[in-house]
Amino acid sequence: MSEATPGPLSDLRVVEMGQLLAGPFCGQLLADFGAEVIKLEPPGKGDPMRQWGREKPHGKSLWWPVVARNKKSVTCNLRTEEGQALARNIIGKSDIVVENFRPGTLERWGLGYEDLRTLDPRLIMARVTGYGQDGPYSPRAGFGSIGEAMGGIRYVTGNPDLPPSRAGISLGDSLAAVFATIGVLTAVHHRERTGRGQLVDSAIYEAVLAMMESLLPEYEIGGYQRERTGSVLPNIAPSNVYPTKGGEMILVAANQDSVYARLVTAMGRADLVSDPRYVDHASRGVNMEELDAIIGSWTAELGTDEVLDILHAAGVPAGRIYTARDMFDDPHFAAREAIVRLAHPDFGEIPMAGVVPKLSDSPGAVRHAGPELGEHNSDIYGSLLGLTEAERAALVDRGII
Repeated sequence: MSEATPGPLSDLRVVEMGQLLAGPFCGQLLADFGAEVIKLEPPGKGDPMRQWGREKPHGKSLWWPVVARNKKSVTCNLRTEEGQALARNIIGKSDIVVENFRPGTLERWGLGYEDLRTLDPRLIMARVTGYGQDGPYSPRAGFGSIGEAMGGIRYVTGNPDLPPSRAGISLGDSLAAVFATIGVLTAVHHRERTGRGQLVDSAIYEAVLAMMESLLPEYEIGGYQRERTGSVLPNIAPSNVYPTKGGEMILVAANQDSVYARLVTAMGRADLVSDPRYVDHASRGVNMEELDAIIGSWTAELGTDEVLDILHAAGVPAGRIYTARDMFDDPHFAAREAIVRLAHPDFGEIPMAGVVPKLSDSPGAVRHAGPELGEHNSDIYGSLLGLTEAERAALVDRGII
């Protein structure tokens, strides 16, 4: 989709309030498919994401251009009555509000959902928080890591002889944002049928819990508590990381009966198909350590490319454990445009993940990287709200925008 081609959500205007990741990632997803996302940021400093990230060439965050892509930046001091009035004016001309402040914050500013829906009963508000908008924990500060722990994924992640591990990404925040996006789009569909907006309440711990498969009935009905199991899942074999010649590793997933048969035949060990220790899913689960040792001894004698060629030809799911370098070098990433490159005033060009999912008739697109702080003040305050240049200058002088 080109810059001039509207996305499928281009008829929606979104006001994004809040900061860091959970709410802003929801805004990013909506903007990727063409929604006009107006991000309100504190004057002078903006969203802390502008400073976050491990590497900061030129003193600039490499995370901000990604999470703020396709958005418009407007400065607005929401802690002042004038800033709150400006926010209400923008929201009154918008379809959706996305926010991730602690519950009660917007209500203190006169910007809660019950206040805002009086401007337009069709307004949709997505609220992304650690614990949700009600319940005894709702007033607590809630970061993604705490939601991951409460939702169950931290306990089952890592090696059994070590404390729980975390994924190297902000998983809980991102999951809550994805569910908030689903909620927003569902609410838009509901609004088309009823003419009414509604509140979308996405809690980080619940978004994580929703991904925990059969953990709850396993405990209550089966009497089984999932534990940390490292690189394997109990009784799912073979499905593990295996060494290759030269000290590299690959992942092979061949736990289905027919796939297992293809794997051992490709290894030259067709005798293992009928071996009673590995003859079916249950047997392989009981004897997974021995089976993994057999497979690992075979892969260790072959180079990574060689073993993968053999397994792919045999129809066995297998692959490298990719680093960023592998992604840049991979022809499949290139063919599907999984990585896109954008012009950037500081970095010259910046790569980032493309839009997911891909739509055949109305695809999304990354149109521009994250904007400069207040880059769109004239557009929103001037063109949308009709404030004169002198009025805008006076708001700047008073620290409102």
